[in-house]
Amino acid sequence: MSITAAMVKDLRERTGAGMMECKRALTDAGGDIEAAIEAMRKSGAAKAVKKAGRVAAEGQVIITVADDRKQASIVEVNCETDFVGKDENFIRFAEETGAIALAEGAEDAESLSGKTMSDGKSVEEARQELVSKIGENIQVRRVEKITASEGEIGFYRHGVRIGVVVELAGGDATLARDIAMHIAASRPVCIDESGVPAELLEKEREIFSAQARESGKPDNIVEKMVTGRMKKYLKEVTLLGQPFVKNPDQTIEALLKDADAKVMQFSRVEVGEGVEKKQEDFAAEVMAQVKSS
Repeated sequence: MSITAAMVKDLRERTGAGMMECKRALTDAGGDIEAAIEAMRKSGAAKAVKKAGRVAAEGQVIITVADDRKQASIVEVNCETDFVGKDENFIRFAEETGAIALAEGAEDAESLSGKTMSDGKSVEEARQELVSKIGENIQVRRVEKITASEGEIGFYRHGVRIGVVVELAGGDATLARDIAMHIAASRPVCIDESGVPAELLEKEREIFSAQARESGKPDNIVEKMVTGRMKKYLKEVTLLGQPFVKNPDQTIEALLKDADAKVMQFSRVEVGEGVEKKQEDFAAEVMAQVKSS
């Protein structure tokens, strides 16, 4: 019986196990999902499957950059507690996973899960063994591949929780790192206005319009108020419009212009983003560190 993507997805949702593990279990069970689940519970993966539903919002972001600064990978590896995030076994797994992601050109967590580690085991097999050894839910949550088209790659890692990779055309390594540090602190949505998602613009416009109408002013005045607020909003969420964290009197756009440089792309990853767990304001922490440097 052929194993379909829908079957693998169903098994993953029911067990919380990795894609490759689910595919192997279904293959061994001849496509019988219930038999596959039973076999997974009986196997060494049982602990990993049990713990898969527990919230994993701690961990590390690993950045790996090629020697020629033309390629980089960002890998987020999660665990349940900050204590385990500092465990040498966890760190070793995260760092090797990051190195493999770059070497193999992995573009997402699923493709990385089947890659081979130095001991001959797959990333997924090593993850499950680590779960059994440490006793926490551990997940390779995100993998991003960055390839420079025109410039070179710079990066900044704040502690172990925030990682930023920037492709900068022109400028130098110091400027690239400063831009990456700024992105870590200021969380821009995109480089410039052209990159702001249309649905985000529409949502903000609706909010601003509703707020402006509450003033009771005529429609033409309301429209001017909304236009002004939208301009301010675009400066706040676009990299080029933001004031540089090291010099708030200068925008990033002006900083780049002075250096005859251009940001081609960037990627920012923060541990636990979007996970339903109370988060500390690490962006504020970066901001404080930048201002004191």
